Amino acid sequence: MRERGRLGDFLHARRSQLRPADVGLKDYGDRRRVAGLRREELALLAGVSASYYTRLEQGQAAGASPEILDAVARALCLDEAERRHLHDLADAGRRRVPARRPRPEHVGAETLDMLHSLAAVPAMVTGRRADILAWNRLGHALFAAHMDFDGPRRAADRPNLARMLFLDAHTRELYADWEGKAKGTVENLRLLAGRYPDDTLLTSLIGELTVRSEEFAAMWAGHRVQPCTVARHEMHHPLVGTLTVTHQSLHLPQAEDQTLTLATPEPGSPSEEALALLAQATSGTSGPAAAPSSEKGRAVREGHSL
Repeated sequence: MRERGRLGDFLHARRSQLRPADVGLKDYGDRRRVAGLRREELALLAGVSASYYTRLEQGQAAGASPEILDAVARALCLDEAERRHLHDLADAGRRRVPARRPRPEHVGAETLDMLHSLAAVPAMVTGRRADILAWNRLGHALFAAHMDFDGPRRAADRPNLARMLFLDAHTRELYADWEGKAKGTVENLRLLAGRYPDDTLLTSLIGELTVRSEEFAAMWAGHRVQPCTVARHEMHHPLVGTLTVTHQSLHLPQAEDQTLTLATPEPGSPSEEALALLAQATSGTSGPAAAPSSEKGRAVREGHSL
């Protein structure tokens, strides 16, 4: 970790993305040695001294009050999720808790029962690092039919949504707007990194993706944060063709770090019919949904029975 740490990196990155016109300052056309606002300009907008803001950007947040952090957030034009992320980073800098290996994640029996009851809706449960902890049959068929259905049951083999998006060709082809989906995943992952700064497995995942994917590294460097809650995606499924679903992510009250994600189509739409066909095609499988042959895939898309 560089000297200024995560807090300083975040402040520097977001300051560099602002222009004088973005915050109501006049731009006299002078040459700027650095991109974005100067530290002095940001400090003026936040109502703090330039030296104090400089210390903040160097990661020295020990004496920063919530009010000062909120003032800096307003000066940086941060939204609510980004403001909370700023506070998380500042809190982590104060705590200085040693990094530790987190406990293994498990899905409770009641959650597994719920997934089973949602047979007509693609659903999965993810953990704090975007690992897939469980999915129902239709969720597996929609999101990752080429992977082992039982993979989430084994901690060492669990698929990871971020790793799948950037390193797995099948998942990349699944989304019509792959870049939009990938950016949303990175923004949510950075939010989690600020919330759990001592999670060594999360840090390792981010390091792996930064090294193995130039696209991930570029998106990560933007320091954008946003929770994944509701998003509409057009998907190109190899078995049933194109369909559009809304991904909704809900936090499970019985497990703070776990999220239930549902994929729902518009009622009465061709996408709903496509999901029904997918459910029909995979209902008799005991393992992963088979990769379709050209004739089998065409039969399902045309609505013929298998």
